[in-house]
Amino acid sequence: MSQIFKTIQESQVSITELMLPSHSNFSGKVHGGHILNLMDQIAFACASKHSGHYCVTASVNKVNFLNPVEVGELITLKASINYTGRTSMVVGLRVESENIRTGEVKHCNSSYFTMVAKDEKGNSVPVPGIILSNEEEVRRFARSVTRQQEGRHRSSRFSRKNFKLKEHIELLERQNVKVDLTDTIS
Repeated sequence: MSQIFKTIQESQVSITELMLPSHSNFSGKVHGGHILNLMDQIAFACASKHSGHYCVTASVNKVNFLNPVEVGELITLKASINYTGRTSMVVGLRVESENIRTGEVKHCNSSYFTMVAKDEKGNSVPVPGIILSNEEEVRRFARSVTRQQEGRHRSSRFSRKNFKLKEHIELLERQNVKVDLTDTIS
């Protein structure tokens, strides 16, 4: 069987939703949890459209809330496949809000969801590759590969068996922390 490839445009998804008072938190802004829920939904839709399978969220890489979203604004979420592995995909997400009265558009956040395609029994299944057709698509794919490699290195460096206290204790001296290890040092 030959490998299947799809263009990124074939699975791109975007949704726009009006932010209601029921979406707000105690400060009157749209609750970050509501936005995260919408992000997860659109990542699922994009990954499932690309793979042709039900997909689950394996991880979310860095969600920074750059600007608050106000009740009454339109929020637009855009998703596209940035990377494909054997059974996983990285979905790049961009969230923007628009003030209906002024037309002002704000970038609220960008994030990367790793999604895994599953069959009816819950087993991971291979996904189509993606066709990279411009420099921006190549940049996003390469960034995903680098992010995965850095994540593996970060995880192993801080694992219990590899962690070296002496290598990191000086770093803590410049932080807002008090280190008291008198009870743990014999």
